[in-house]
Amino acid sequence: MAGEDLTILGMRAEQGRWALVLTGMLINLCLGSIYSWSVFVAPLTEHFAAAGTAVTATGILLPFSVFLACFAVAMPLAGRFIEVRGPRVATVAGGVLTGLGWLLASYAGSVPMLALMYGVVGGFGVGIAYGVPVAVAARWFPDRRGLAVGLTVLGFGFSAFVTANVAGALIGAVGVMETFRVFGVAFIILLTLCALPLSFPPSGWMPEGWHPPDGGGGAASEYRREEMVRTPAFFGLFVCYFIGCLAGLMAISIAKPVGTGVGIEPALATALVGFFALFNGGGRPVFGALTDRISPRRTAILSFVLIGAASAAMWLSPTAWTYVPAFALLWGCLGGWLAIAPATTALYFGTSDYPRSYGVVFLAYGAGAIAGPQLAGYVMAATGSYLGVFPVVTLLAAAGCAVAWVFLRRP
Repeated sequence: MAGEDLTILGMRAEQGRWALVLTGMLINLCLGSIYSWSVFVAPLTEHFAAAGTAVTATGILLPFSVFLACFAVAMPLAGRFIEVRGPRVATVAGGVLTGLGWLLASYAGSVPMLALMYGVVGGFGVGIAYGVPVAVAARWFPDRRGLAVGLTVLGFGFSAFVTANVAGALIGAVGVMETFRVFGVAFIILLTLCALPLSFPPSGWMPEGWHPPDGGGGAASEYRREEMVRTPAFFGLFVCYFIGCLAGLMAISIAKPVGTGVGIEPALATALVGFFALFNGGGRPVFGALTDRISPRRTAILSFVLIGAASAAMWLSPTAWTYVPAFALLWGCLGGWLAIAPATTALYFGTSDYPRSYGVVFLAYGAGAIAGPQLAGYVMAATGSYLGVFPVVTLLAAAGCAVAWVFLRRP
């Protein structure tokens, strides 16, 4: 069904759908502010210490891990809600919860309370809203699914480039807790406005002149979530996604302290968080396009080769000269997996049950969110340095290559 009369924002659907990608990028720019967490680490530690509450290196990463875990748990739970209520309502609901999480965090008097308000409330909000623009892109772009999804989630990766610098300036001007408050109000307003144009295409819609290669939007078959989880391809995708996210989220959570530990000035280390965000964002359309062109399996293996090389470099030669390219690769490959996984889910398992199916796949992200930062905090507490995580990640990258080679095939 081409739908010659179908329009989006006054444009023919084939052109107007790109406006939905742009809207999804803006939504993800707000949602991805979690990636600026390392900028909050030192100010929060000082804030709680001034209030008489000492926090450990592992403890200060707890809100980050809880946020990402709740983000991942909310994804499969929100799938049915997105289908029934539609993308507009789901984005508003998620956006309001996201903003409330930041607002409530500004009143937290302890790290556990911060983890509850920011991590649980904000994390669930992001988990509801995040799935919407991904599902919208996957349905409007059966012909360029990897690229469209990659561009949509680019905003999430680029977010730290914007929010880390804004947060740093606000923290210096008004304090860390007031910064949480400002972000909360801004996110409620922006996400509500961005929700307005979102919609799904009519059932069976296809771009004019395009024909699916396999008779089903490029997927070999349409799988329900219950059928998907019984396939070897799902196992391979889930494990690979977990490894890619563990490595990337670990790198995000410790980017600034590792930088200062190898001799980089604190101000430059903060600026580099924004620089790395460019790779996190840029990795999404790049790896998404590669998924379209050379297959999910080969793209996954390429990502693990890069993750392994970056981790081995930091393990064997932890200097400022290796830190910058290594962390750029780790951030970039995390961004890549946030395009590879949703595009592969649609390619291998179809789009008829996509919000629920990708919600389950996305649990791998939540597992990586818990394992990565907590592994880093444990190594720091045990050894006094974060560098011990890199040999572990090097071995995991090798395992990821093997899993992708054996299991990551179209069912």
